[in-house]
Amino acid sequence: MPRSALFLAAGVLALASVACAPEDQPSTASATAAAPASSAAPCAKDQLKLITPGKLTIGTDKPAYEPWFKDDDPANGQGFEGAVAAAVATTLGFTPAEVAWEVVPFDSSFAPGPKKKFDFDINQISITPERAKAVDFSDGYYAVKQAVVALDGGSIAGATSLAALKGAKIGVQVGTTALQAVQDVIKPDAEPSVFNQQIDVVTALKNKQIDAIVLDLPTAFYVTAAQIEGSKIVGQFAATSGAPEEFGLLFEKGNPLVSCVNQALGTLKSSGELAKIEGQWLTSTAGAPELS
Repeated sequence: MPRSALFLAAGVLALASVACAPEDQPSTASATAAAPASSAAPCAKDQLKLITPGKLTIGTDKPAYEPWFKDDDPANGQGFEGAVAAAVATTLGFTPAEVAWEVVPFDSSFAPGPKKKFDFDINQISITPERAKAVDFSDGYYAVKQAVVALDGGSIAGATSLAALKGAKIGVQVGTTALQAVQDVIKPDAEPSVFNQQIDVVTALKNKQIDAIVLDLPTAFYVTAAQIEGSKIVGQFAATSGAPEEFGLLFEKGNPLVSCVNQALGTLKSSGELAKIEGQWLTSTAGAPELS
């Protein structure tokens, strides 16, 4: 075949291949230009799944006791948990005006049942496997120990060991890990007396219906300083022999907000802000000897 014919044939084939190319296959440059913009960050404020759109709803009990809150007003951002809640909200992008507080009794916060009325609850709630069956928790924001409070001059005021508490009448608040700690660690001869509210336990000790209260250490400092004149912290002890007991923010089971709050807590921990808040609001453990 003459060279001119060869060139002509090649041209025809080239035109045919172009004509037969699928029209829905754009060039790489065109495909890149047509690609959709990346989706918004999942933890951006406008992407969060909230009880009330645009507003962060936080639950806690009432009264809101010191040192966890200040002046029974969670919204003022004072007290350890008031400040933690405010810092988490700010890290998530919320202003104080965009935060609402809901009264939630302690033991009902982690109870199975109806839909929760809050995005998360903060109320000295220890993370436990049993509670985690009904609700979800954030990472821990405070490692806590239990403390024993008694009246000066009482039968156990001078106790230096857990064994010395065996014969004591001990009071605890219902639903708290203090009850489990008394049963598992102290193992008293008599079952502890269980009260509905912290103030009921305090009143029982004042009236000498019980010999001692077991509750978390920071609250014990407040009880001895402001609620029960002539009382003292006998000592502190770990509630478990394994991982330390920690407080966590509590969520309705399956709430996707958990991962974003954990991200916020991680930021507060790495920046040193969480430690700063703890140092400002929680009393040193000096004066609370270890009981073993």
